[in-house]
Amino acid sequence: MLTDSQDLGRSLAALVDSRQAEGRYVLTRAEAGRALGVSSEALKKAVQRLVAKRRLAVPRRGFFVIVPVEYREAGAPPPTWYIDDLMMFCGRRYYVGLLSAAALHGAAHQQPQEFQVVTDGQLRPVTAGRARIRFFRKLRIESTPIMNMKTETGSVHVSIPEATALDLVRYLKGAGHLGHVATVLAELAEKMKAERLVEVAKREDELPEAQRLGYLLAKVGAGEVAAPLEPWIGKRRPRFVPLRPGRSSKRAARDERWRVIVNEKIEVET
Repeated sequence: MLTDSQDLGRSLAALVDSRQAEGRYVLTRAEAGRALGVSSEALKKAVQRLVAKRRLAVPRRGFFVIVPVEYREAGAPPPTWYIDDLMMFCGRRYYVGLLSAAALHGAAHQQPQEFQVVTDGQLRPVTAGRARIRFFRKLRIESTPIMNMKTETGSVHVSIPEATALDLVRYLKGAGHLGHVATVLAELAEKMKAERLVEVAKREDELPEAQRLGYLLAKVGAGEVAAPLEPWIGKRRPRFVPLRPGRSSKRAARDERWRVIVNEKIEVET
């Protein structure tokens, strides 16, 4: 068992180097304790020293991200390098969603300011270096179609383009103002298939979001992608829903096709 703090610090640094050499960029406190034969309490100062040197980042207590030299200035590698391991550590189902998923699908009008993850539980935002990871709760997460996307360190779960589009409308506050969402949808529509969009809408079974999405897609010139949604929505005879929830709809125009109250003007960013 290691007793001297300097010996422990050197041993932890060597363990971190060994992990990185194996292409692994995460380490838990429990794993480090077992490998070095010390308690979690004894590890604290050694971890703090490596954090101060920007060799480790700690997005969540007991979970360490190994920082290679090329990411020392940023304080941590990109979240795609470790999000799969982090969610496994938290015991949560997840997928990369919203603007972060859109960016991974090549529809990033601007680089998202935060890394957005949809999960089946309530989790507080975390930071690792300059990166901020924000979580959005979805109770029926299994209804969302996902795909595995390769990363530098393995793979991550990402919502497919059609499910990403629905989430951008569902979690509007997280996605930004409607003009920004519309701009992203215009780019994302190039990766979407009309028939698959209807299937996703049926699986998600959230009619108001489908109405809003149909309207927005038509507005940005992607009407052919939205077209199959129209008969599915029409058969269900939905009530009119506001385009922007929580905003006054007085004197707002009504779109009969999608049964949307247009209570906000859409300006697509260029």
